[in-house]
Amino acid sequence: NFKKMTNVLDKFIQDVKENIPGFIAVSVTEVRSGVSYGAESVDPSFDPNLGSAYNLEVVKAKQNALQALGLATKEKIDEIVIVLTDQNHIIDVSANGSYFIYLVVDSTKANYGITRALLAKYKKDLAAIF
Repeated sequence: NFKKMTNVLDKFIQDVKENIPGFIAVSVTEVRSGVSYGAESVDPSFDPNLGSAYNLEVVKAKQNALQALGLATKEKIDEIVIVLTDQNHIIDVSANGSYFIYLVVDSTKANYGITRALLAKYKKDLAAIF
C-alpha cells in the first residue's frame, strides 16, 4: 500500500532527522534500480539523492568483491562506514538486501555508537514495507 509506505518512510526520516545528533542527511534507496524512496537534508548544498546514487556503486562494488572472494554465499553486507574529516557516512544495507539507508552525520556532534543504536531503533519499521 503506497500510502502506508509513504507514512512509514516519512516517520523514519523525521525520527532520524530530529533525534540523531549531528544529522546532516538521510535517504532510503532501492538497490536494484537506484531509485530513492525518500530523502531529507538540513544542508541545502548536500543532495542525499545524488549521494545515494554514488553510494549504490560502493555497495555494488563491495558485492562484486564478496563474489570474487568466494564469500557471497555466506556473507552479506550489513553496513559500510566511510569516515571523513568532519562527517561519517553510513550505508546501512537492509537484511534482505533490497534497499539501503544512507545516513550522513557531523562527526564533531555525533557519537558513532549512539548513531548506530538510534538508526537500528528507527529502521525497524522500514522492514515491514519492503
